[in-house]
Amino acid sequence: MMWGYGWDGGWMGPLMGVSAVLWWVLVIVVVLGVVRWLRSPQAPGVGPAPAERDAREILDRRYARGEIDAEEYTERRRVLTGS
Repeated sequence: MMWGYGWDGGWMGPLMGVSAVLWWVLVIVVVLGVVRWLRSPQAPGVGPAPAERDAREILDRRYARGEIDAEEYTERRRVLTGS
């Protein structure tokens, strides 16, 4: 008497097949995620923080956006260069 635990596995066969497929899908998704993260141009924690940007670059952008006028731009640029 086998009580339903014969070679066919009963309901365990399909369950094992589905879990095996889900396992490999998970492995592939994790590997692709790591590869994409490593190939990203700016991985988190790499490069200068926004507060550490070059002051000249910030000044140039503010002038380009019209936040400061030419006189203020020239004065601040002179202060930054020290001349």
